Amino acid sequence: VTLVTFIAYVLITQESLTPNKAFVAMNLFNTIRQPMHMLPMFISQVIQCHVSMVRLRKYLSGEDLEETDSEVSSEEYPLIMRDATYTWDRTMEPVLKNITVSFPKGKLVAIVGPVGAGKSSLLSALLGEMEKLQGQGSIQGSLGYVPQQAWIQNMTLRSNILFHQPMQESRYRKIIKACALESDIELLPGGEMTEIGEKGINLSGGQKQRISLARAVYQDADVYLLDDPLSAVDAHVGKHIFEKVIGPKGMIRKKTRILVTHGIHWLPLVDQIVVMDQGQITELGTYEQLMNHNGPFAQFVKTYLLEHEDEEIDDPDVQMLKEQVLERVTSVVSDDESQQLRRRRSLSDHHEGHHKSAEAMQISQNSVVSSVSVQDLAVIKPDNVGGKNHRLIEEETSEEGKVKTAVLLAFFRAFGYVSTTVVLMSVLLFNGFNVGSGVWLSEWTDDPFLKNENNSGTDSYTSKTYMYLGVYTALSLLQVAANCVFVLLVYVQFVVASQRLHNSMLNTILHQPMTFFDTTPLGRILNRFSRDVDVLDVGMSRQVRMCLQTLSTIISVVVVISYTTPIFLAVVIPILILYVFFQKFYISSSRQIRRLESTTRSPIFSHFGETINGASSIRAYRLEEEFFKESLVLVDHNNQCAFASLSTARWLRVRLEALGNLIVLFAGLFAVISDNISGSLVGLSVSYALQVTKGLTLLVQNITQLETNCVSIERIVEYTVLPHEPAWTDINKQPPLEWPYSGNVVFENYSTRYRPQLDLVLKSLSFQVHAREKVNGPQILELLVGHGAGKSSLSLALFRMIEAAEGHIFIDDLDISSMGLHDLRNRLTILPQDPVLFSGSVRFNLDPFEIHSDEALWMALKNAHLSDFVREMSGQLDYLCEEGGQNLSVGQRQLMCLARSLLRKTKILILDEATAAVDLETDFLLQNTIREAFKDCTVLTVAHRLKTVIDYDRILVLSNGEIIEFDTPEKLLADKTGVFYSMAKESSLVKGELD
Repeated sequence: VTLVTFIAYVLITQESLTPNKAFVAMNLFNTIRQPMHMLPMFISQVIQCHVSMVRLRKYLSGEDLEETDSEVSSEEYPLIMRDATYTWDRTMEPVLKNITVSFPKGKLVAIVGPVGAGKSSLLSALLGEMEKLQGQGSIQGSLGYVPQQAWIQNMTLRSNILFHQPMQESRYRKIIKACALESDIELLPGGEMTEIGEKGINLSGGQKQRISLARAVYQDADVYLLDDPLSAVDAHVGKHIFEKVIGPKGMIRKKTRILVTHGIHWLPLVDQIVVMDQGQITELGTYEQLMNHNGPFAQFVKTYLLEHEDEEIDDPDVQMLKEQVLERVTSVVSDDESQQLRRRRSLSDHHEGHHKSAEAMQISQNSVVSSVSVQDLAVIKPDNVGGKNHRLIEEETSEEGKVKTAVLLAFFRAFGYVSTTVVLMSVLLFNGFNVGSGVWLSEWTDDPFLKNENNSGTDSYTSKTYMYLGVYTALSLLQVAANCVFVLLVYVQFVVASQRLHNSMLNTILHQPMTFFDTTPLGRILNRFSRDVDVLDVGMSRQVRMCLQTLSTIISVVVVISYTTPIFLAVVIPILILYVFFQKFYISSSRQIRRLESTTRSPIFSHFGETINGASSIRAYRLEEEFFKESLVLVDHNNQCAFASLSTARWLRVRLEALGNLIVLFAGLFAVISDNISGSLVGLSVSYALQVTKGLTLLVQNITQLETNCVSIERIVEYTVLPHEPAWTDINKQPPLEWPYSGNVVFENYSTRYRPQLDLVLKSLSFQVHAREKVNGPQILELLVGHGAGKSSLSLALFRMIEAAEGHIFIDDLDISSMGLHDLRNRLTILPQDPVLFSGSVRFNLDPFEIHSDEALWMALKNAHLSDFVREMSGQLDYLCEEGGQNLSVGQRQLMCLARSLLRKTKILILDEATAAVDLETDFLLQNTIREAFKDCTVLTVAHRLKTVIDYDRILVLSNGEIIEFDTPEKLLADKTGVFYSMAKESSLVKGELD
């Protein structure tokens, strides 16, 4: 702007510049330089603000869910639906259609049906979580809700159960006992005060479900909605909970209870049964009424009882009802019909399709391996076991004092040493040309020939003016060129450096062992990937540019002023010392405040994610206000740090402005009292003095902000240097391509722990799982374990999620510790209790690496009993699964994971309670599929339903990480004093004496 103005002035007026015109104009242009630099940023922020406001307005103007009314409900029937139709979104097809049902007060009502029938959706409709399209739905009284996927907060076990209610010791102890949590609490390092990891990551599925049930019971609600809480627990625990909590003699027997269940043996003990299929109620009545009706429900029950007619149940009431049904069945059903009843049909015809089930709408984080059992939790404990604070989640730490040199070196490596050199050279050239143009302008305006008015208009005058103008133009253009190189390189290389640090941090996180995620909240990780990376992307590039430009400008300005008025050095040096003093005084506080601001932001992310995950439970218990207040407290805590940061910045600004005014004062004063200085030099001196005032203020501010923001680099670098798990691949120790050959697994004196300072979770295990034998058929091993036995630890050990403390694991004679993790994990398959689906098409979820043909995908879906469901979806294989499979029921997600496992077809398959979320009929079909598809593989299974795996070849029983029993089912059942016999008796697999 200055150059163009001077050129225009000279060419239009044909006059040379004078000091009073040139330097006054320069000062004016310097005044508007900073606002002009800020204008593009301001425009960008206005646009971003507009976009944010549009998105917020769209979100806030969205329709709220209708609150369930209580007009149609009554004292006798607290839950009523009349011709009600519900959907998850008004743009979607209805999920529940023409529902008419009344739930009597104080009764136990069971909801049954195949996978995807709408059972969980019915509970969500009662909770008010769905859009009502027509009809009436009402609920009266307070609610207790147990979701199918238990929601556990990152707090102590006691706090999870109390859930904002006051402590009542006797009632609390009674509930703990009724929910079979006493033995679990005894194993915890801090008892009930032990901190539970984020999302209950250090609990098994059964333990989380029992805590969720205990929380509901402690609320002392009027109505209880129980979404299949017994599927995740062992048979004997399920029987205990039903008797002590849910059943006719349980703690909540006088309450209205709506129970979704797949357990057919509980149905004779309920007051009413609701049978659902494809979003509709197909049958409704008592157990005897439905059996006499001889509808689809009775047909299935008869089939089930006929298949298990030789089994005897310990409960006299259930046994009596079973004998009556069997007597009626055998008297009215012909042999052919009985045979037909025994044929089970695929449940893929019964589906919700594209409807979102209740559990699917709850955002959940699924794990690739099953959750850790109680024994595992007992050893994932803090180092101070003897202390009072038994925390699993470690406090986020922050550095103190200056940012370490190693952190800065890590950044410069990411920025590039060559780029750093070029940046410094370009900024020096920029300021060199800037000073040169200023000095040349001073010479121009001080030229005696041009100052003589008599020479105006002559050829010499014009040529000399053009000569000065030409040199000034050249210096200005070189200044612009050097500045362009400097600015572009800074911004481009900052993006490159940010990408490199981000990728390095991501690579390190992906290489972390599972214990890192057990002890680190997700919000803390997201904070670094969001806020800290954003600071590096957006703020620091501008601050580095301003610092370098301002610093070089100040150096050149001090040189110019000192050259024109040497006495100025006597003042500028003390003032510079004061600048440094204020900067040092400020930075120590500012830097630590920024660290506090960063660490107090992580809990906001964690709490928000936790609240979203448990939104249905929070609304059911009507605790929205409490969670809103908790969020406000966390935000206020973070804002206190942010306010302190802004306040200290304002404190600094006031003092820097005062020092800057002193520089202008002394520069002008010395220029006026000096006799031997020309007017042009006075103008140059005062002009640069005005620049140095703003420059010093900007320099100190940007240096302090830069060092403060270096905390973000420090936090990123901290995550780039975390210790990695062992190498993913080892070129020198890669197993053969065809390994494992047969699936022979040997544990040899194997022990392991989660971290070096913790206790062993598996202790000196030595056993062998033989490979498939051609004569005897598939070799299938069931891992039957009790609470705290170490079942999840065994799965983790096979995948080397945890490393051996001593001993070895051999697979087909190769020590798994000698190979890369990817080489091992690629050759194994696990089907976890919590299904894992990704945001993408069905095809992507089945075959993410595009290895298999569509025919193979359809065959896998057929074997997983999902082909009919997928064929009816829009897009079929291209049908989009939402994040975590939210638009599928839990059972459908599990079947999808089974189809994926069928495609992988590795020699070793681990099933970790994989069928807990499906009904008995589907479980039977899946077990047949697994037996057939993996008949030449080794299958290791952890299961609660012993009926479906009683024909496995051998059974391993663990307790406290040690082998208790290991033999064929026949030999284990023959030992009536054994652990397996007692569990089989609880599951009605063997005859026992009636009480």
